[in-house]
Amino acid sequence: MRFEFLPLTEADLPLLQGWLERPHVAAWWGPAESVDELREDFLSGGTTRAFMAHLGGEAVGFVQCYVVMGSGEGWWEDETDPGARGIDQFLADGARLNQGLGRAMVGAFVVWLFEDPAVTVVQTDPSPDNPRAIRCYAAAGFEAVGEVVTPDGPALLMRCRRGDRR
Repeated sequence: MRFEFLPLTEADLPLLQGWLERPHVAAWWGPAESVDELREDFLSGGTTRAFMAHLGGEAVGFVQCYVVMGSGEGWWEDETDPGARGIDQFLADGARLNQGLGRAMVGAFVVWLFEDPAVTVVQTDPSPDNPRAIRCYAAAGFEAVGEVVTPDGPALLMRCRRGDRR
């Protein structure tokens, strides 16, 4: 599978907003934000970079990444590695879950991030109550570090370093 990760644009916001309303996404991402809130979050020049994941020319998912160190608002305050990147993502179509597509998307995005020599580690923080996400990340080469408490509540911190990909 060859994924393309295209930067989120203004034209993508209504589609993204609709995806966030889907039950399989809302269960883990919470209530969908408005298009104006999404614009503020992702297109206002902040530190989070957002992408639409495309496969065969079709938008199939959403991925965001950020520099972990100094991310603020109570997130990762002890991080000292400027090369650490955090990621969050979802597949748009609930009917495509449990088919290896999420693992492939995450794996391709991690490979893409590691093309930047400054990136040393990629981390994610699924809910400990989300075994599907945990299995997906493990299959993509992430290892569990341990449970942590984040501003969003309990999470399982998982990391993938260069060379860890399976």
